[in-house]
Amino acid sequence: MSTGAGIDYSVWDHIYVSDDEDVTSPYVDTSSLFRMRHRARLERMAEFQHSGEDLENNFAECKRLLEKAQGRLKELEEEGRNEEEEAELKKVQAEVRKLKKDEKLFGKMIEEHRREEKKLPWNVDTISKEGFSKSVLNIKPVTKEKEKIEKQKTFVETYGKEIKHFGLLRRWDDSQKYLSDNPHLVCDETANCLVAVCIDFEIDEKHALMEQVAHQAIVMQFILDLARTLKVDPRGCFRQFFSKIKIADKTYQDAFDRELELLKGRVRSCAQIRMDSAMKELEEEERQKRLGPGGLDPVEVYESLPKRSQYRVQQNGLHQSVSSSLCKEIQKSFDEKNIQMLQIAINKLDPDEGKYHLRRCIDSGLWVPDSGEGDDDDKEEDEEEEED
Repeated sequence: MSTGAGIDYSVWDHIYVSDDEDVTSPYVDTSSLFRMRHRARLERMAEFQHSGEDLENNFAECKRLLEKAQGRLKELEEEGRNEEEEAELKKVQAEVRKLKKDEKLFGKMIEEHRREEKKLPWNVDTISKEGFSKSVLNIKPVTKEKEKIEKQKTFVETYGKEIKHFGLLRRWDDSQKYLSDNPHLVCDETANCLVAVCIDFEIDEKHALMEQVAHQAIVMQFILDLARTLKVDPRGCFRQFFSKIKIADKTYQDAFDRELELLKGRVRSCAQIRMDSAMKELEEEERQKRLGPGGLDPVEVYESLPKRSQYRVQQNGLHQSVSSSLCKEIQKSFDEKNIQMLQIAINKLDPDEGKYHLRRCIDSGLWVPDSGEGDDDDKEEDEEEEED
């Protein structure tokens, strides 16, 4: 149905209206029944949303791996190959084909998920979502964000030990009693701190401790979600959570376990990102320290030395083309600090190529020529260019 103004009201044809309030009986707690059905619907909505987020994350990871594999494939196709490199090339080609298929599959699954999302009926939790909002300056949000960060920092500094103690509790009764004695810990700041502790444990390779603290982080998150559902202070409903989880049915327990596994996966991913970032920073610091006088990295120059070269020699009055494995010869000359061996190996190269690699060796500090020797080479090069 649409009006003359072009507004489509067809979305109103599929609105889910709960009839929970119509259930009346002297033997049924109507308000509790309504809350239970409402909570179940929220859990189904959250599960659907999580499945969409997982698809998006898997799609992004697949694209990242595909770009990495395509880059490796391009490198292998450009350089010369021996038998081992030929086998690796085929392996990378197969990997690229598989990743392309996975990328298309994830794309179709995401489209299907979005179509299903559009078909979902509206309910009291989604019907009132705003369609647009006015633009405002970001001065206040930034201030609120700073206040939130400062509040988190102050809370952790004050109650850090208590939070870690709660994170290491294993029994439901112990957790409930500890929160009863420390109700101020039932808040978002505790949940955030527990996740941070999980990441630290994972970086330190204390995997068992990470999983235990992750369990308690999900406990706190479920308590907070329950408080938001019931619209009450979380300090007043954490006992309800423990009462429910102790006798939880399979659906509720599966939801708890699923959220726990998702959190552990996110913790491992975040820890890996932090470790990779720290490793890159360390490698860059080491690289800056070993740069040669010309600003080149001796390790990179050492590894980029020519692998093989074709050069011509005169034998029995005939010119023959000889293949030589130069990389090992040149590297060995640096390892043994044998200048004569280096000069012999460099002379096997084409003159221009030999000068190029010799200059890189000098700029990286791999080879420090005798005083004046490097200047003479430069002068000879300039004279040759002027003559040309």
